[in-house]
Amino acid sequence: MEGRQLRPIYDALELPDTKYAEEECEKLLRKHPNHYGAQSIKAFILARSGRPNEALLLGQSVLNTPSAMASAHVQQGLSLAFRALGRPREEIMVYTAALSFSPNDESLHTKVFKTAARNSMFKEQHHAAIQLSKLSKQQKYVWWLVVSLFLQAKHSKDDVSAPVQLKLAERLVEKAVTDGQLTSTEELRVYLDVLDIQDKHEQMTEVMADNGQLAAMISNDPDLVTQRINLFIKIGAYDKAIMAAIAALESRDNWADYKLYIEAVVTLVGQAADAEAKHSLVAGISSNFEKWAGVRGKARGAKLAQVALATRMHEAGHGDIVGSPEALIWDYLTEFQQKAICYSDIMQFIVARREPSVLEYHQAQLEQRLPAARDSATNSDDAAQAWVNLEKIRYLLQALMGETDPKAWMAGIEPLLKFGLGSSQARKKQPSCSDMAFIASQRIIQAAFLAYSAADQREQLHSALFKALCVLESGIQLNDNSFLLKLYAIRLYLYLSCYERAQTIYDTLRIKHVQLDTLGHLIIGHGMALGCFALDMELCYNGVTFYDRFQSKMPRDIEAVYQQGTYSNVQDFLEFQSNIVHSVQRECTHRYALRGEGFEYGNAKETLARWEEADVSSIEHSEQTLSALHDNRDVSVMGLLTPKDMAQWDLELLTQSTPIPGHDFIRAFSLVPQVMHYLVCADIESLQEKLSELTLVVDNTNDTLSRQDVLFVRGIIDVGSLYIQASDPQNEIDDQLSRLLSVIRTNLPSNELDPSLFSLSSDGIRNLSAAAELFTYMLALKHALSAQRLPAANAVGLALSQLRKEALKSVNTLRGWVDKNTRALVEEQWLAENDDDIFADVKRFVVGGQKQTTSMVTKACTTSWLRSVKNLLSQWEKCSS
Repeated sequence: MEGRQLRPIYDALELPDTKYAEEECEKLLRKHPNHYGAQSIKAFILARSGRPNEALLLGQSVLNTPSAMASAHVQQGLSLAFRALGRPREEIMVYTAALSFSPNDESLHTKVFKTAARNSMFKEQHHAAIQLSKLSKQQKYVWWLVVSLFLQAKHSKDDVSAPVQLKLAERLVEKAVTDGQLTSTEELRVYLDVLDIQDKHEQMTEVMADNGQLAAMISNDPDLVTQRINLFIKIGAYDKAIMAAIAALESRDNWADYKLYIEAVVTLVGQAADAEAKHSLVAGISSNFEKWAGVRGKARGAKLAQVALATRMHEAGHGDIVGSPEALIWDYLTEFQQKAICYSDIMQFIVARREPSVLEYHQAQLEQRLPAARDSATNSDDAAQAWVNLEKIRYLLQALMGETDPKAWMAGIEPLLKFGLGSSQARKKQPSCSDMAFIASQRIIQAAFLAYSAADQREQLHSALFKALCVLESGIQLNDNSFLLKLYAIRLYLYLSCYERAQTIYDTLRIKHVQLDTLGHLIIGHGMALGCFALDMELCYNGVTFYDRFQSKMPRDIEAVYQQGTYSNVQDFLEFQSNIVHSVQRECTHRYALRGEGFEYGNAKETLARWEEADVSSIEHSEQTLSALHDNRDVSVMGLLTPKDMAQWDLELLTQSTPIPGHDFIRAFSLVPQVMHYLVCADIESLQEKLSELTLVVDNTNDTLSRQDVLFVRGIIDVGSLYIQASDPQNEIDDQLSRLLSVIRTNLPSNELDPSLFSLSSDGIRNLSAAAELFTYMLALKHALSAQRLPAANAVGLALSQLRKEALKSVNTLRGWVDKNTRALVEEQWLAENDDDIFADVKRFVVGGQKQTTSMVTKACTTSWLRSVKNLLSQWEKCSS
């Protein structure tokens, strides 16, 4: 009967048609007001429809009716409602209440377990596992219990109970081993984790012994083999570690095993009493490396291990026993320079030894080989790749030797450009050509920042970066799949305030899912800074959607881990889930989305309602919550040819148009909505508190916020202070109002002075965008003053009306200037003839051989600037007081 009554609702949800489903719920509830099945499903619909308070109130009402929980329909609807609301404790209460009617229902106990597991409620998970192991003799429940005990102990803050839980977990596993119930490597890993967290490394080695009952299981799992070698090192059994490593490397090629083998040998060398013993150890490992270097499929790993051994021995002070790491590096290069991975292999070893004499040795070797490699590059793909690897080493050595002469960085740029962009190999899309174009563009960018580092040289810097953009775009035209060329193009377009083209290239990267968390910082927020609010908001909403979907999908993956018995994934999944849920980029994306909503035009009533109804409690942050955030953003994706500890040669850092937002940004733009909420609600005390907090943040940013963000935040502080002053009719507001209006006027285009290409491509658009954003918040202030019938509303309204007229005039003038002049100015100023120009070779190449692409880049820049200015003009037109 109940199922038939609810069928129309279920059918509507399957369509899915939430509105129709709610109507069917209401229809049924009009006939049967106490129909708990309909109420529970309605609670779920309300939760899905963005009405959490109503959903929670209704859901708790049904939950507090014990008799209702006997119905499977109520259990399903209510559990889905609480899950959608992110209320796992209430979801567990649903199943617990249902168990009072069916105490031995295995499926209900399983639901309790899985709900606890996906929400890291380890105590509840442990108790549910106990019940399941009592109800059923299935061995999987024993492992569920063991994993639950392990997780509870690992994450417990109770130093007394944790050892007891681990000991119990250990006994359960030992019994499983005795009974022959440890049957998979996943279960073995759980056993090892339980022992490892107790520092029982000796016992772990016994479990993993060659002649033990689990030996076959271990030998077939590469990760366990490596873990066994590492265990021997942990307990100081270096001889056993060496034997285990040799046995492993005889049958496979694993870099982790090579590193452990080297570490064990170097440690024993340090402990050896005499020179003969030291030499014997080194001779043994060197002999093995030589042997494996002659085996097909192992040569690269073994040869690189020789380099690693020599480097590690020198670090440990035993360099006299081994040969020169530098000679081995070049031996390795001779053999494997035709492989694209070669530079990545040896870069770490070159960087490890930066003494002048060592770098000079590398430089001499490079100079001997580079000309021949350059001359033979067109002979074959392998020859071209060899040249690419040597050019990467040339780049690295210049940085390590502290080269600051831009001319030195530009030396030999022409052959790189010709091969990377103008050769027949480039037209055939040979991968090495894209690499060469990438190296050439990096050299140009590096030289530009070295040549024009002073503040008064930024106009010349923009001119050089424009030429680098032409090179990058030429490379993209030849190879649309080059991720690195596109990343740098995005960076440079944003540096020159060209959002539209940067966003178009970003779209071609097809960044989605978790990449929105790791790479979203490349573009999110830049649109708002450059007047392209709608495009940026779309990216923000995509990001917010990903985070919301992740929170519903990841728990299902955790459930699947237990169902499939892949227990080794539990900790990784829980850590991954925590990192994303508490992600710095997630918080930044949400703050940008909130910030973008402040730009949305609305009348006085809509504006005030938006700020009044804002959920400010959910966005509050403390030092503790900020410190718990995890930064998953990938800055290594830029493909740097230099180590990260060299700031002057760090192109990822140099090409940032604004600081990457972090804790200060999150805190500041969590406080801004709070300030506006308390202002609109006339809560003076709370407003003063938040203004003080915001002032503290902006006064201590240490360049972690952009200049425009600082300008805007200080403007918001002035808006709040002006409101407090105006809330008392006896107070004068003229000085404060004039100061605030002056901030906006200062950042509008000047009507007296002609704009310049440099001002437009540097701070002009960014300042104008910040001014427009601040103006929208001043409108909200005016609406709040009017709604509260404060006398200052009239003066503020008149001042804003006059300011808007001025802004419309100046922005419209700028739009006309951009449309009419910028293309010609780019050609005259950024591509002008100059015999002394450091970048003359690049200019000749892009204007001559890449004329079409250069024209495209010019158009992309001018179109992007025009789009930004038009958007800002539209924003000012919409903002009416």
